[in-house]
Amino acid sequence: MAGKLYIVPTPVGNLDDMTPRGIKTLREADLILAEDTRTSGVLMKHFEIATPMRSHHKFNEHETLPGLVQELQAGTTMALVTDAGTPGISDPGFLLVRECRRNGIEVETLPGATAFVPALVNSGLPCDRFTFEGFLPQKKGRATRLSQLATEQRTMIFYESPLRLVRTLKQLAEAFGADREASVSREISKIHNTTRNGTLSELATYYEANAPRGEIVIVVAGREPEAAAKVDKYAKFKNKNIKTSSI
Repeated sequence: MAGKLYIVPTPVGNLDDMTPRGIKTLREADLILAEDTRTSGVLMKHFEIATPMRSHHKFNEHETLPGLVQELQAGTTMALVTDAGTPGISDPGFLLVRECRRNGIEVETLPGATAFVPALVNSGLPCDRFTFEGFLPQKKGRATRLSQLATEQRTMIFYESPLRLVRTLKQLAEAFGADREASVSREISKIHNTTRNGTLSELATYYEANAPRGEIVIVVAGREPEAAAKVDKYAKFKNKNIKTSSI
């Protein structure tokens, strides 16, 4: 009988965010695949989880996939964790899940911690429709992607490192307009968790003078529909009704 792969979210800050179901799943699995066994080792020790661990990260996942699939097909139950948050969200996980699906291996993803949802809701920006962009390309394709997003009307979410935050905020201001509303959340779920709201220009100025630390989530308001487009749409609608009523 084939095994099963569990995707287990881990806390992004506060260890109390670990769910009882997540702990139970990690204890009962035959093997835990960890992005960094040293980082995950702290979590396992805290919750007294003695399940064997093996490294599974972006530098070895292509090479290890065939062997992992074979083990799963042979009946091994595995749990995948990353350093923090939900595997597959800007972290390793997608390739393994895809291969499991292709080979008929059952996959179950547990609900749990992730950084972008608290940052989105806490931003005060519309969260009924949004697009998660994760990390922007570092070099090639960065300008192109920003240009493509310039007309995006949904709220946008980006991950960024503290060292690149100011540079990214300035580039976002250049691409979207300096007065576009945004928020910067850092250290989600940790003691020094903070969210600062303002325009992209204001945020860039603030963090240029106050170097940030910790993991960063940037939330940017979508573009307001062009007033001209609204007028044009109304005009077409009005003309259509006039023609219809005159027949």
